Amino acid sequence: MNQKILVVDDEEDILDLITYNLKREGYTVETAKNGKEAIKQALYHQPDLILMDVMMPEMDGIEACRLMRDSQILKNRPIVFLTARSEEYSELAGFDAGGDDYIIKPIKPRVLISRIKAILKRNQIEEKAEKFEFTNLVIDRETFSVKFDGKILQFPKKEFELLSLLASKPGKVFTRDQILENVWGNEVLVVDRTIDVHIRKIREKLNDQFIYTVKGVGYKFENE
Repeated sequence: MNQKILVVDDEEDILDLITYNLKREGYTVETAKNGKEAIKQALYHQPDLILMDVMMPEMDGIEACRLMRDSQILKNRPIVFLTARSEEYSELAGFDAGGDDYIIKPIKPRVLISRIKAILKRNQIEEKAEKFEFTNLVIDRETFSVKFDGKILQFPKKEFELLSLLASKPGKVFTRDQILENVWGNEVLVVDRTIDVHIRKIREKLNDQFIYTVKGVGYKFENE
């Protein structure tokens, strides 16, 4: 069965360019022209990956991504943002909303295909079902859930993966490079502050427990 990709952009020429190149690679392609339409299409077609522009009418890509991450059906679908070079805020905003990667316009077809293949390949690798249990924290990788002080918390995909990585080896210091490789993958361009933003949000949800900074090195998980 061919993998299905939903392409979302309000510019017809970009939709045509991306659709043409993806179909050449054997992908099935669905399209949408704004965030609202993207959510409807994604729920109906359940694509293997969503490629979405940031700036669009009616509903932008950031808001659409947030709503998709709140959906049980779409919360784990890879979402890749298309951003213009002038949109300096887009990278952090995209990752903060739950995006997996971003690609800068103008689109270079070979780069686009390479990124998509890398993300789909990484997403296809079945993660071993594990549950990490601590005094007041339970991280269940099988159900993709976090329970803290008896309450179920909502974690976007990347925050969950980052917390799971650190909790998998309490006391071990994970360097930034190790975090990037395990959570985002080598094919994704992520700046250091993106990791810091995710760490900050995890700490806020866990009342500043468990996650510690090792200055100049990285982060570690401690169950004290």
